[in-house]
Amino acid sequence: MSRILLAEDDSTMRIFLSKALTRAGHRVAAVDDGLKALDEVQAERFDLLIADIVMPSLDGFQLAAKAKSHQPGLKVMFITGFAAVTLSNRDGTPRALRDAIGTDARVLSKPFHLRDLVDEVEKVLAA
Repeated sequence: MSRILLAEDDSTMRIFLSKALTRAGHRVAAVDDGLKALDEVQAERFDLLIADIVMPSLDGFQLAAKAKSHQPGLKVMFITGFAAVTLSNRDGTPRALRDAIGTDARVLSKPFHLRDLVDEVEKVLAA
């Protein structure tokens, strides 16, 4: 059972995602903004951070960078309704992502099926 931190400012989306991940066997802490998520990272260890890219206070990229400084082994996955932020470099790594945290974290574009989320989470955790 993995420990997942979900940072999503849309309450309906946060509830649906949290329920889907819990049903898949994960322990989920869900918060509605980047600063609350950072507080969680500083208080507890997580296996995976799933962050919406566009959020109040800290955006997903800023949150991921700060969270990884507290927990260097933390895996990161982004969800976004703004596909333009994921424009890729030649190697396929999203440019904004590399600039923000220097990693090849996954990006899942909204809308997506809850099964797709669960499948991507399993891939990230297995990597």
